[in-house]
Amino acid sequence: MYQRTTSPTEPAPTDGRRRFTRKALLAASALGVVTALLAPVRAGAAPAPAAPTAPTAATPLAANGQLSVCGRQLCNASGQAVALNGMSTHGTQWYAQCVTDGSLNALATDWRADVLRVSTYVQEGGYETDPAGFTARAQKFIDAAHARGMYAVIDWHMLTPGDPNANLARAKTFFTAMAKKYKDHPGVLYEIANEPSGVSWSAIKSYSEQIIPVIRAQDPDAVVLVGTRAWSSFGVSEGSNESEVVNNPVRASNIMYTFHFYAASHREAYLSALDRASDKLPVFVTEFGTQNYAGEGANDFAMSQRYLDLMKRKKISWTNWNYSDDHRSGAVFKTGTCNGSNWTGTGVLKEAGVWIRERIRQ
Repeated sequence: MYQRTTSPTEPAPTDGRRRFTRKALLAASALGVVTALLAPVRAGAAPAPAAPTAPTAATPLAANGQLSVCGRQLCNASGQAVALNGMSTHGTQWYAQCVTDGSLNALATDWRADVLRVSTYVQEGGYETDPAGFTARAQKFIDAAHARGMYAVIDWHMLTPGDPNANLARAKTFFTAMAKKYKDHPGVLYEIANEPSGVSWSAIKSYSEQIIPVIRAQDPDAVVLVGTRAWSSFGVSEGSNESEVVNNPVRASNIMYTFHFYAASHREAYLSALDRASDKLPVFVTEFGTQNYAGEGANDFAMSQRYLDLMKRKKISWTNWNYSDDHRSGAVFKTGTCNGSNWTGTGVLKEAGVWIRERIRQ
């Protein structure tokens, strides 16, 4: 969630060939889904089992296996482009009670989501206060998503300060632990900097080129998601555009760049930037809302739908902010829902929740 004041490695395969890495084969064998990797389907095309059992071919994870970046697309183990759709948690220091067996069963089966973004805030009472505890909490939620056949985005939710280099040492510790744990699992993507702000692209690039090798040392195959300047807007929120990334990309393979938007605040300039950037770069929209940039206020579903239509046409993956019962309009559950046990259907949802659940189910 964010606020703004103004509107030399070898490249990844681009020919669609399969990437049956050691990690992919080990994970597929462990899950008993080697044959599923040979039959690509649209991520999330069929509901996952309600119980937290091992994934089967019906789940997004089992059907698509190890993901990679091929050209400008996110591709499955068979080299076919896929678009993951799902939800982001709120900060787990505040809303861990919203990420339960029941809520994740609902996300996987009732919502039919492909992916859960697990947001570990660094500051604001988050990771820096208890590194071991918040690492364990994130792993618990990631494991629960995997058990239901969903992918997990490991979100290093740095926000303030906006320079990711301020948390470089912490990030190295966190991602070393995560990559060690998930090095043989196909179900993770690493988002290394949530929303850089007030910092140059060259500084973000430098940070990325220090963190990515930390991950690659343990997990050479997983997709890494790189935050862009000005609250992951490709610089638009600070008067720039995607050209700074196009002309000076991060020196690493198998990466994507993140873009965030809030439809009631971010209009034509942002939509156009997403369109242009995704013509030249692999993009993953790891956060968006139908409200204003603070995740508050009235929903603009018409503008939101324009973004979703563009992302569907271009097979751009996305996660919506956020899967909690926070009082703001951007939280999908009605306030108090996370204190109960009912998670399914539309009766427990705010207006934005009803709308986004239907889009994920589609």
